[in-house]
Amino acid sequence: MTPGRLTDVAYAAGWRGVRLLPEPLAAAAFRLGADLAWRRDGRGVRRLRANLSRVAPAGADLDRLTRAAMRSYARYWLEVFRLADIDIERIVRRMRVADEHLLRASHARGAGTVLALPHMGNWEQAGAWLAASGIPFTTVAERLRPESLFERFVAFRTALGMEVIPLTGGESPPFDLLAQRLRAGGALCLLADRDLSRSGVPVEFFGATATMPAGPAALALATGATLLPVTLWFDRDGWSARIHPAVAPTDVPTMTQGLADAFAAGITAHPADWHMLQRVWRDDLPAAP
Repeated sequence: MTPGRLTDVAYAAGWRGVRLLPEPLAAAAFRLGADLAWRRDGRGVRRLRANLSRVAPAGADLDRLTRAAMRSYARYWLEVFRLADIDIERIVRRMRVADEHLLRASHARGAGTVLALPHMGNWEQAGAWLAASGIPFTTVAERLRPESLFERFVAFRTALGMEVIPLTGGESPPFDLLAQRLRAGGALCLLADRDLSRSGVPVEFFGATATMPAGPAALALATGATLLPVTLWFDRDGWSARIHPAVAPTDVPTMTQGLADAFAAGITAHPADWHMLQRVWRDDLPAAP
């Protein structure tokens, strides 16, 4: 069995097996798995700790924060595997959104809304809430390998009410399709806190240079849509989000910096719910040979 096929089988087993377990037992198992990963201190955990060291408040217990972040990340995956079985009324009832009126006003305006998010909380659940609460939306998915795994995630998100456009390999460039949705008054949800490619926009992020995607700002400028930063976090019995004030339409670098500032505010308030196990800052990249 190829590594790609093995990965797909593992995800399929997760989706089936975890849903068969009683919820308290599944939650305990995922917490245990998070604690074991934290103790093992593999590459992803070390990167998470390094990232958290930049965003944690002064005097924070970094080991304790990293453990909490691993548990939060495990909760994300537990909920992904079980989300199709969670009653939609529960998803809506237990979602608390600060400044939701900013989102509703933008949607009512009918000129399109770009929701830009960092990797915080459970963005899949937030998407299910958004669709269930009357705002259908479009998102972009990176084309995973094997193709069967990509199709599995697309089917999962489509079942939650999302329209999913592949980042590569689609019938049309994703930017053009996303712009069409905005011009028709639709909404987009885009993860936007990391882009280390050449097209990434440099921003100041917790006192150092990171690069974030240009897409959210470029789409808003091209279509006249409203650009709203959103941050997410977990509550004990549900989920929470904050709709930050709209980023003023100026230019791509300035607007992307506005997103970074809003993300920083949300991460500062809830650092354990920022699931970033990859490099973000330019000075963390390996030195060029």
